[in-house]
Amino acid sequence: MGIESPVHLLFIAAVALVVLGPKRLPEVARALGKGIREFREAFNEAADGGEHTAETDPLRVSSMAQLEAGPENVSEQPSKST
Repeated sequence: MGIESPVHLLFIAAVALVVLGPKRLPEVARALGKGIREFREAFNEAADGGEHTAETDPLRVSSMAQLEAGPENVSEQPSKST
């Protein structure tokens, strides 16, 4: 049993719109897409044998370089006083 026609997709979309509302639906869809993307990335990384490590991951390399540069080279963000 599966989705056999586009009518089923339209029905599911209509029910989601009624249940979640027009303001919340984009947030939920965005969060769902982000979760699926992260799951795929983690799955692919595990399937590749975990080739990306802290030394080879481009995002972590730039973060590590900033940490090694020292606190004087890190831009400070203004603190919000309440």
